Amino acid sequence: MSTASTPRTPEITTKLPAVGTTIFTVMSTLAAEKNAVNLGQGFPDFHCDPKLLEDVAAAMAAGHNQYPPMPGIPALRDAIAAKIEALYGRSYSAATEITVTAGATQAIITAILAIVRPGDEVIVLEPCYDSYVPNIDLAGGKVVRVPLVPGTFRPDFDKIAAALTPKTRAIIINTPHNPSATVWTEAEMRQLEDLLAPTDVFVISDEVYEHMVFDGARHESVARFPGLAARSFIVSSFGKTYHVTGWKVGFVAAPAPLMAEFRKVHQFNVFTVNTPMQHALAQYMVSPQPYLELPAFYQRKRDLFAAGLAEKTRFKLLRSEGSYFQCVDISAVSDLSEAEFCLWLTREIGVAAIPLSAFYGDGFDQRVVRFCFAKKDETLLAALDRLAKL
Repeated sequence: MSTASTPRTPEITTKLPAVGTTIFTVMSTLAAEKNAVNLGQGFPDFHCDPKLLEDVAAAMAAGHNQYPPMPGIPALRDAIAAKIEALYGRSYSAATEITVTAGATQAIITAILAIVRPGDEVIVLEPCYDSYVPNIDLAGGKVVRVPLVPGTFRPDFDKIAAALTPKTRAIIINTPHNPSATVWTEAEMRQLEDLLAPTDVFVISDEVYEHMVFDGARHESVARFPGLAARSFIVSSFGKTYHVTGWKVGFVAAPAPLMAEFRKVHQFNVFTVNTPMQHALAQYMVSPQPYLELPAFYQRKRDLFAAGLAEKTRFKLLRSEGSYFQCVDISAVSDLSEAEFCLWLTREIGVAAIPLSAFYGDGFDQRVVRFCFAKKDETLLAALDRLAKL
């Protein structure tokens, strides 16, 4: 007869004690439960170009269903390198400086794991995308939080300069910015370039909304600035650009020595990325029109939604310069906190939004919430009808 004790699961000490269920999951779950219009989580509710789906089917039928090369198929890396050079004027080697990733979130954690050592400091500019801080924690780094200017969400270079120390390993920047929808200017990029010039600080540049910049402005990729490009991992996303967020395909561009380290991690945390999707994207990128036309596509949606908010609600609209987000000040509408307001709005009005406080480590509340306008026109109009009740 066995004398073994009752089977038990060993206790685990979490590596991420501050992490729970994300606000996006919470709000999307509540939106589904209440049959609310979900303008919270950032994904389209419309279909991608049917041609892209045809290209995937053709790739599968052609037998592209086994492992591709670890850094991505050559045709897609060639297309990415050609696009970057055409748009931003910098030449990256498709062989040694471009890697296809399983979405931008995987790209970011891979870059962090490649360069951040235990005790290294990494600057994040708050409010920031929610994966940055846990990624740094997993790498054993120390998060250094520097706030963007409240209200305008512009970079505060005095505070960034004050945060730089001999232990600073990297800074993560994001333009167009999630959640605030601000876009860095050429002058701001040059100021960052000058600030970092005497240092060995790396840059992880989250540019997933690169093709969503409005009102005639241009996206200031770090690729445009030699002093930044030489120290940067550029991260972007096909899911955002081509309305296929569920495909989870992105890419990273970086100088060859940085990319060599990136690939060492990439080959063991993902190894490689969905083969038929890569072939389809390479074929689809033959035409630049889909991403060249994207700013006008989303600007029209922004304008439709913003005009409705201005006409039907008492929200104060913040300027949406890029991305597919519109932030509003709720001060004239409610005395609730941002988080409480978003819960109330979902339950009682039937529209889901995201509180900006969720993007701050200390939950800083400035009475601002974020809506996503990457939706069908009828979805936006339905949300506006409900918001008119406020």
